[in-house]
Amino acid sequence: MKPIWIVDDDPSIRFVLEKALARENLPTRSFTHPREVLDALADIAAGDPARQGPQALVSDIRMPGGSGLQLLEQVRQQQPGLPVIIMTAYSDLDSAVSAFQRGAFEYLPKPFDLPKAVELIRRAVEESQREEVIEERQTATPEMLGQAPAMQDVFRAIGRLSQSQVTVLITGESGSGKELVARALHKHSPVSGGPFVAINTAAIPKDLLESELFGHERGAFTGAQTQRRGRFEQAEGGTLFLDEIGDMPFDLQTRLLRVLSDGQFYRVGGHAAVKAHVRVIAATHQDLERRVKDGVFREDLFHRLNVIRLRLPALRERHEDVPMLTRHFLQQSARQLGVEPKRIADAALARLEQFSFPGNVRQLENICHWLTVMAPAQVISAQDLPPEVLDAPLVQPQSAAGGSGSSAALEPAASAVAAAPAAEFAPPLAAATAFAAPGFIAAHAAQPASALTAPAVDGLGAAQGGGSAAAAHGGWEHALEAEAQRLLQGGQPEVWDALTRRFESRLIRTALQATHGRRMEAAQRLGIGRNTITRKIQELGLDAPDEG
Repeated sequence: MKPIWIVDDDPSIRFVLEKALARENLPTRSFTHPREVLDALADIAAGDPARQGPQALVSDIRMPGGSGLQLLEQVRQQQPGLPVIIMTAYSDLDSAVSAFQRGAFEYLPKPFDLPKAVELIRRAVEESQREEVIEERQTATPEMLGQAPAMQDVFRAIGRLSQSQVTVLITGESGSGKELVARALHKHSPVSGGPFVAINTAAIPKDLLESELFGHERGAFTGAQTQRRGRFEQAEGGTLFLDEIGDMPFDLQTRLLRVLSDGQFYRVGGHAAVKAHVRVIAATHQDLERRVKDGVFREDLFHRLNVIRLRLPALRERHEDVPMLTRHFLQQSARQLGVEPKRIADAALARLEQFSFPGNVRQLENICHWLTVMAPAQVISAQDLPPEVLDAPLVQPQSAAGGSGSSAALEPAASAVAAAPAAEFAPPLAAATAFAAPGFIAAHAAQPASALTAPAVDGLGAAQGGGSAAAAHGGWEHALEAEAQRLLQGGQPEVWDALTRRFESRLIRTALQATHGRRMEAAQRLGIGRNTITRKIQELGLDAPDEG
């Protein structure tokens, strides 16, 4: 394992940290001022085989040889993924804020509690190792990402179609990545050397769409000053991707059918047939069978397009891909904005996995862009997520049918394309969802009721004569409902505040017991901030054990 680098001009600080980390079997290397660190990094960059780079860096903020903040900036330029912990005095909180803004992993106030410092360094090491694995996976990022069985089926379908120029119809909800699939089909096809031309037939006015597709001759209509090549001609020898084909005007569907049948077309205002050597891939989020029955889509065109149908799953059907996609989009957003990529805490990832994503992958990409701009720290916590996620009801993660050896994504022409709706996580009492802390729900919503019953009911004080029975039969939500009914029927004032205090009290006590009194770890596992848990302990008058 690579060593933890310690930078401090105070020998006593270096000595204490070295001994404490040695007891944890964590190797160290110490420096007295920032210049030594930069020289060591230069030696490593030059290929010195006798030296290892750091797994994490712990630096004082003020040293005779330079500033820890300046060192932080220089180290982050050379090793963006390296966690840096800044040590600072209590009077130096402004510098600590500046350290976070410059990409510090965490700050450690002096004088510090030694077990707390070791725990923080171990967290930094774990984060560093996690980032190394992620970086290795992303060194050669493919054009599409997905480990869920439903996406593996899509990849297999693309592979099976790689030697064919057959027409493909891609179905799936808006934002699920249909154009990415079309590009992959083109890239892995016999016409990959030709152009890939995409057009969204729903985004172009009806009067212009015919010219966009087939081109026009000079003088064909007012404003046609020159001859113009349409998308079919631009895609000659390659692939034409017709997105949202279900919204194509009915009269243009006839012209498209003629091209697919005869392999030729006429420009608007033209009299000479133009040959079309183009592979056509179409996509839609609509139910084309239903549109055929409604008389707004030609049945013969539907059958001409529906040679091979490839269904793309919604993101809620491939929830296990959310962490991978989130990290990828955070990296991508950081590159676009020219900033350091942010990391995301496990609690925040868990909350994202239980979001329904009505906008699918495109919505997740937008959320990651928002977090890159708006999240206050380098590590994104659950409470940093946008309101659209935090205020939404939780859903039970589901996976689309399919798996190893199946080909659910590659559908026969007559099969249905409708996706099963996501099952929502809906407690019997609506107030219970708003009442519960987001971190708690994210961590436990997927667990069976039996896993939640005992501690939750104990803390809420089950209703006399009915609470325990409710807990036994319906879980902690029913116990909450029974207790709320008892208090409301008894005329107790401020029931919301009373139950909230009892809920939070029991939740924090349980978390502290699980972490042996370590507040920072308890806050992290609950998905709340360290300052929040400290304030709650004080407000609730909890006799919480000290960190150690």
